[in-house]
Amino acid sequence: MARRLFGTDGIRGEANVFPMLPELVLEVGRAIGYYFKNKDSHIGKVIIGKDTRLSGYIFESALVAGICSMGVDCWLVGPIPTPGIAFLTKDMRADAGIMISASHNPYYDNGIKIFDKRGFKLPDEVEEEIEALIFDEAFKNTRVYKKSLGRAHRIVDALGRYGVHLKSAVPSCINFEGIRVVIDCANGAAYQVGPRVLEELGAEVFVIGCEPNGTNINEGCGALYPEALIQKVKETRADIGIALDGDADRIVVVDEKGSLIDGDELLALFALEFKKKDYLWQNTVVGTVMSNLGLEKFLEDNGITFLRTPVGDRYVVLKMKEVGSLLGGETSGHIIFLDKATTGDGLLTALRLISLIKEKEKPLSELVKLFDKYPQVLKNVKVKEKKPVSEIEGLEEKLKLAEEKLGTRGRIVVRPSGTEPKYRVMVEGEDPRLIAELAEEVASYIKKVLG
Repeated sequence: MARRLFGTDGIRGEANVFPMLPELVLEVGRAIGYYFKNKDSHIGKVIIGKDTRLSGYIFESALVAGICSMGVDCWLVGPIPTPGIAFLTKDMRADAGIMISASHNPYYDNGIKIFDKRGFKLPDEVEEEIEALIFDEAFKNTRVYKKSLGRAHRIVDALGRYGVHLKSAVPSCINFEGIRVVIDCANGAAYQVGPRVLEELGAEVFVIGCEPNGTNINEGCGALYPEALIQKVKETRADIGIALDGDADRIVVVDEKGSLIDGDELLALFALEFKKKDYLWQNTVVGTVMSNLGLEKFLEDNGITFLRTPVGDRYVVLKMKEVGSLLGGETSGHIIFLDKATTGDGLLTALRLISLIKEKEKPLSELVKLFDKYPQVLKNVKVKEKKPVSEIEGLEEKLKLAEEKLGTRGRIVVRPSGTEPKYRVMVEGEDPRLIAELAEEVASYIKKVLG
């Protein structure tokens, strides 16, 4: 079916504009309640969390109304990271979990991410079933009455439960005493639990972006804007700086010198350490089509299999489950550890990284520079209309010519954004001038055809 609501990471858009209309989100709640109540269990419990956006109140209320109208109970958490909802859904034996967030997007956007009872994001086919219900005229008459209606409850210890779960990833023989950490929570979902967990483990913590007001989430702070983090790390002479995005499922790291460390460098470090400890399941790491070619070659040189998926941590997790891998992630900072989480978790990644600093007794800058990156150029092309790449007239020929110029020592990837009216053009290779020219050429062509 043609998908009208769900993108690569749930439903997302500007608040009060299709598809993020409160009346439509109520129907989303009804469909979620009905689907999970009737699918494979009859417990009737859905966990709902959110980030700090002003519009979160609207969509939380709409979801509660829709879900309870189908005879399913809601358990409200309030602001909590997306991986916290994934964890609580499984931990509390709920039928499903819902996170209200637009991740790294500006405050005026919002979205809905749905997790199954095991804490995993829904596969495409389940999203399509839910979407079919939403637009099914006959389903509008499906409802329950009287004592069958659901109730709404609030979980008062949700952050405490999630915090305990996070700390369980740190070996009992390690504490963070003597470690100076700067954390930027993007005025988002981790503004309470992030600093608290680090302090409880003994770190000296300096905070940025922990004063949300409903409209400042991701505004000049967090993973998208690490400049303030870099400055604070240098100013405080911290050992590490961590920046989260609005829902804290990804991380950007700064070492003690103020240098940025991306997801590819983190994957290389964790892969090598896990392999040494014989803990790298199936000796395999999963990345995406955007992962740097240098990472792939580094892993291969160390006897580690590297697999690629489409962009989106949901697809990374699906492949990890399929092959039995422990470790996967994206360049953007979604790092997944399947022994402890079912989705990307920025705080979990930070805790495991700081644990390595303590264990190795080395500065982060000495731990992470494991491979040379191939130069990459990434261009975003805003368009009026999105269609499958294979349907853009003449693009296939353009890409074929570009690939011939790159040869075997480079790659070109063109994909539509799953959350915005844009195409991403990534060109990677050894010659910086050539990849810049090819990226501009392909981006200009897409703009001309679909502009």
